[in-house]
Amino acid sequence: MASIPRTRASAGPALFSCGFRPFFLLGAIQAGLAMLLWVPAHLGAIALPTAFSPLDWHVHEMLYGFVPAVATGFLLTAIPNWTGRLPLQGAPLAGLVVAWLAGRVAVAASATIGWQAAMAVDVLFLALVAAACAREIVAGRNWRNLKVLAPLVLLGVGNAVFHLEAGLAGAAEHGPRLGIAATILLVMLIGGRIVPSFTRNWLARENPGRLPAPFGRFDAVSLIAAVGALALWIAAPEAAVTGAALILAGLGQAARLARWAGDRTAREPLVAILHAAYAFVPLGFLLVGLAAFGLVVPSAGIHAWTGGAVGAMTLAVMTRATRGHTGRPLVADLGTAFLYGLVIAGALARIAASLAPGHAVALLHLGGAAFAAAFLGFALVYGPLLVRPRRAA
Repeated sequence: MASIPRTRASAGPALFSCGFRPFFLLGAIQAGLAMLLWVPAHLGAIALPTAFSPLDWHVHEMLYGFVPAVATGFLLTAIPNWTGRLPLQGAPLAGLVVAWLAGRVAVAASATIGWQAAMAVDVLFLALVAAACAREIVAGRNWRNLKVLAPLVLLGVGNAVFHLEAGLAGAAEHGPRLGIAATILLVMLIGGRIVPSFTRNWLARENPGRLPAPFGRFDAVSLIAAVGALALWIAAPEAAVTGAALILAGLGQAARLARWAGDRTAREPLVAILHAAYAFVPLGFLLVGLAAFGLVVPSAGIHAWTGGAVGAMTLAVMTRATRGHTGRPLVADLGTAFLYGLVIAGALARIAASLAPGHAVALLHLGGAAFAAAFLGFALVYGPLLVRPRRAA
């Protein structure tokens, strides 16, 4: 039997009444501003006060700043539904927000305070989040969802490795791959649950007919293959066996997506965006696999994963969860659909910048601007919903 979610009234600000509120808002603002700073920093127009190189700062703040914020907002909202326990809110939630903000400040000022101090501050957030999630899942005896802790722990390890590599060697190598692998694993686990579920719910109500296939042996095998390919990629990204494993994993994830009836969801962008976002998962596997054989540059597949799968899936989850948990209908209005178009355009432009080096600078500007507009647009459109109490039914 499914757990019955519980809620309680919060005497404090509405912003701290549920995990999705502060972390979706702050994560979106950070993603947009970081992207607006990254492009001129990459081109040498501005200097950032961080000990990281401009590229490492950009990668770190997307993987270990933005992604953990959105993942935390989602998990702190979903876990009470899984366990039937009360949500984290008020002062404990505000404490997590402060820990996340402290990490962003420490990384930004690491040239002044030193990389060791920045690392000590920054790694604390994911450790606290993993501990909070583990406590709730164990207390609720919701054993089957303990697996969501694996990507969180991998993210935490990756963050520490990133700081150590950048601080000791001057550039991060394994840390970025650990973060990307952990994030794509999260997308495959969480996306693999919500994409077919939300699609089934909408189709049963609005477009009866073929429904998504339920989770089965094929899904399990395709996930195992993907995890194995990612492990090989972390260790040896240019090996032929890695390329073959990545391509096979990409084909498996493409077949998995095809079983979810996404072609029947075009009438509702709030559902269709989930399928569009997940489509970047197999695309990333295929492109990174081809890069292992020297056929394309690695950044094409990496940005299919990060800008496409992660960027679009996080925006899809943020808009849907915000609408549902603030009492709005689960229908994408014109503004929301426009935000989806921006994040998809940004991802495609960034992939194209890797594949068409002659137009790289223009495409880099276009991709960065579209990505920033999508997330700052979310903060502008959805921010008022996140800071106000839930609308009465």
